[in-house]
Amino acid sequence: MTDLQRRKNRLIIQHWQLYLLLLFPLVNLIIFKYLPILGLQMALKDFRVSKGLWGSPWVGLKHFKTFFVSPNFWMIIGNTIILSIYSIAASFPLAILLAIGMNELSSSHARKTVQFFTYAPYFISTVVLVSMMMQLFDPRIGILTRLLKLFGYDGSNVFGSPTAFRHLYVWSGIWQQTGYNAIMYLAALSAINIELYDAAKVDGCSKLQRIWHIDLPGIRPTIIILLILNMGYIMSVGFEKVYLMQNPMNLETSEIIATYVYRVGLINSDFGFSTAVGFFNSVINLVLMLSVNKIAQKVGETSLW
Repeated sequence: MTDLQRRKNRLIIQHWQLYLLLLFPLVNLIIFKYLPILGLQMALKDFRVSKGLWGSPWVGLKHFKTFFVSPNFWMIIGNTIILSIYSIAASFPLAILLAIGMNELSSSHARKTVQFFTYAPYFISTVVLVSMMMQLFDPRIGILTRLLKLFGYDGSNVFGSPTAFRHLYVWSGIWQQTGYNAIMYLAALSAINIELYDAAKVDGCSKLQRIWHIDLPGIRPTIIILLILNMGYIMSVGFEKVYLMQNPMNLETSEIIATYVYRVGLINSDFGFSTAVGFFNSVINLVLMLSVNKIAQKVGETSLW
């Protein structure tokens, strides 16, 4: 054993408490992230609970073919992509603008007030949020429905409208999450050298010019990294909120991969089929994230790795 190895072993023994703390998240990662990978073989098997994971017969790509030839395949894929891109396109710039706006507030009291009212919705559960929306848009007693009637709205059920579903989903999400999403940009803005602002003021730059030439370039790496991460989840639209807002009348725009897997795969106990669809979804997400990361690396010289 070399002196370097002895020194390392001595440091490990000396700081064993830190390594013990590291053990718990490592075990959690192995149990809940790596061991479930063994279950991916269900996508290639006609899984039966009575036969178990290893005893179920292999069926090859049967479940994938079933999903690909499904008459609703393109509708499900299209709904998932449209809903995800709509959410990213609408929420991403608003979080940046909110962070820049709060950073420009000179009054600490005003900044704290804005932070409170923009952060608070994030802590409302999805079930409560959808319940609030149902009450607000109720055809008979909904406050927002009555308000829309003043502008010529016919008063029909908004939650039953396929056209309104996407707008309700996206803009309620923006109200709930924009304040929380702005935290990362605020942290990046706080790391910008204050001398740059002083120099810009001496040069006579306006506030908009300082934002354009200092703030945005300063947080550009954060913007790119978060955009790459968001693109990695473009096919993974949240199940809970869509499922709670879904009904037979808006199914043509609300049926996404997650709800389809639940309805067709899990309710019917077809675990092999649901695993195949979920695996397909994960592969598409991985390819998208790698592609966007490569593009960002070549164009902006900023990437995840």
